[in-house]
Amino acid sequence: MNYILTRPTWQLAIVSGLCIGLAYQPWHLGFLVYIGFIPLIHTWFNHSSSDNFKSGYLFGLIYNLISNYWMGVNSGADFSVVFISLISAVAYLALFWGIAGAIIGVFRKDVNLYLMLPFLIVCLEWVRSFGPLGYAWGNLALTQTDYLPLLQNIDIVGTYGLTLWIISINVILYHFVQTSINIKKFSLIIAIIFIGLFVSGWGRMQLFDPKSDSIDIAVIQPNVDPNEKWDYSNRQETLMFMDSLYEIAISLQPDFILFPETALPTYLRLNNRVRSQLQRKVDASGIPILVGTVDRIIDTSGNKVYFNSAMYLRPSREYEMYEKIHLVPFAEYDLFPNLFHPLEKLNLNVDRGVFKGGDNYKVFIWNKVQFSDLICYESSLPRIARRFVRNGAEVLMIQANDGWLGQSAGPYQHFELARLRAIENRIPVVRAGNTGISGVILPTGKVQRKIPLGVEAVFKETIPLYNPGSFYSQYGDVFATLCFVIFLIIGPLKCIKKLF
Repeated sequence: MNYILTRPTWQLAIVSGLCIGLAYQPWHLGFLVYIGFIPLIHTWFNHSSSDNFKSGYLFGLIYNLISNYWMGVNSGADFSVVFISLISAVAYLALFWGIAGAIIGVFRKDVNLYLMLPFLIVCLEWVRSFGPLGYAWGNLALTQTDYLPLLQNIDIVGTYGLTLWIISINVILYHFVQTSINIKKFSLIIAIIFIGLFVSGWGRMQLFDPKSDSIDIAVIQPNVDPNEKWDYSNRQETLMFMDSLYEIAISLQPDFILFPETALPTYLRLNNRVRSQLQRKVDASGIPILVGTVDRIIDTSGNKVYFNSAMYLRPSREYEMYEKIHLVPFAEYDLFPNLFHPLEKLNLNVDRGVFKGGDNYKVFIWNKVQFSDLICYESSLPRIARRFVRNGAEVLMIQANDGWLGQSAGPYQHFELARLRAIENRIPVVRAGNTGISGVILPTGKVQRKIPLGVEAVFKETIPLYNPGSFYSQYGDVFATLCFVIFLIIGPLKCIKKLF
């Protein structure tokens, strides 16, 4: 380790970037985050603010390029648009790490950096999650889903508790490397702490017993290439194929049927013929369905406005709609379409650059069971999931379409994010992906059923019902807010106090 720490700062930043980026891949390398920050910490603790910004930014570029490379394989747009989106996203996300490094440089002679750094990185992730460019997908907790017992406290502290833990371990390890303390004694202490956390987490996992009630849900994973789905020449064939899968789902006699995002190549609310066909089958079978669909309205100015929506059809009832609340910038809308409008008329034969987000945290009801729907990217955002649970949802459905991303790491990461939402809110999650990964996740994060990527499947699973909700569901990011306050007290406010 000492040999590595003697390398130039740019090399140390690259080493850390490689370690952390690789931890996000579906290769079970999550343990790398417990040592991967050490080279970067060494650089930050020993250099000026300007140098730290450069090394932090380089680290952020490498780490985000590796962890988010799947943005660059999106088949839903021209290569130039996809490439620009990837580079822009990586450049933007790297800024947070450059700023964090600069902050360390500013305070390195006046505060205890070992104490301040973990709280600073929590603040980085928390601030990064806000606004239209909010990005919680990259939170460090995503690297830890192989270690379920370690995740059990996120129902209190959220994913930011894992971030504090991970950075603290890196800081402690770096301190012992620097002071040459007996590594055997230190290793024993760390091992005891880890074992204690695993045992307590495992114990908490045993406490979640379901109620006597359950619901049988059939999930449809059609494995249809989304580019072909929206090819008009394939439209009738696709509708017939989806109808055949729907018939299979009905034959399983579930209580409910879940389709994936934008399941049919049509506007269900506007297409009376197709919607009526679905409604007749719902009425005949007595089984409600939730179907992902694109929707369109004409605004007061006469412009077409599009929504990424879900339609809920029940026997002998009027349909209900949910409009996706948090859209993906540069994929579902352009931030400034009047200036830069690359998404106009791509693939879906609609102007994707002007999609609008909804504002209704809808809770659907069937036979006294309340459930809500997260559409695709929304499942990466903790605050949206917890809002649905606070509104009364007992089950979270996720409709996704990761078919644009092929066999990249994106669909795998997306599924793991659903496990985090289940634990945070102590609620079962049912996921339907167009090309996968579909499955059922229990409130402990345990996967009850999982259908691999790139497989056509229709399956039924019994979902046990629980008393949903948690401290996190009720109070949200109190822990992150507390970390922000602590950072201010031991950093900026302490320095201001010294001036007076």
